Amino acid sequence: MRVAVMGAMPEEIEPLLDAVGEYESVTYADNRYYLANYQGLELVIAYSKIGKVFSTLTATTLIEKFGTDTLLFSGVAGAINDRLKIGDLIVATKLVQHDLDITAFGHPYGFVPEGKVFIESDARLLAVAKEVAQELKKPLYEGIIATGDQFIADPQRKEWIAQTFEADALEMEGASVALVCDALDVPFCILRSISDAADMDAGFDFDTFLKSSAKESADFILKMLDRLAS
Repeated sequence: MRVAVMGAMPEEIEPLLDAVGEYESVTYADNRYYLANYQGLELVIAYSKIGKVFSTLTATTLIEKFGTDTLLFSGVAGAINDRLKIGDLIVATKLVQHDLDITAFGHPYGFVPEGKVFIESDARLLAVAKEVAQELKKPLYEGIIATGDQFIADPQRKEWIAQTFEADALEMEGASVALVCDALDVPFCILRSISDAADMDAGFDFDTFLKSSAKESADFILKMLDRLAS
């Protein structure tokens, strides 16, 4: 099994690289990919840079150039569901692009012709995530993650996204990665640790919680890899 593990920022993959220890670095398409062996699995680890375009490029490269057959995403997200607090883990049951809007042509938000509003995650990998959560005795929320090329700080916009898509968390890469995996028939799982909660104001310091939340997500992904290897 050759598994891709993605993040969007260096902070999101650094704990993974520390865990695997030795790796080979390959530069391709203006990015770096880290090849490693972990518990008998072949891993290709990469951070995409922020946003849907970069994450689409990286996910496609991981699958088409490096031949990965499974993709796990580890990173942070902002909560728009009040039940989610900083450090909580959420695994996406499905993902949507909240900033995709051709409603002027009579289509619903998040939809383009020959596409779909929501992309569902792989059932087997969701089951693995739930097994790991039970093993660790750690709460794991399941829900809808909304993706867009915007850092959303406006409370009204957050509320609109939550109501329109019944979304629980916001980030900037998941739905585009899901679209690539869905089109190429590669099982995927998007895991996020909450770095900013719905009730926080726009003046909070994102960097304060980035590293701790990113490590929370990465540690869980490593446990998923352990289970996949066994």
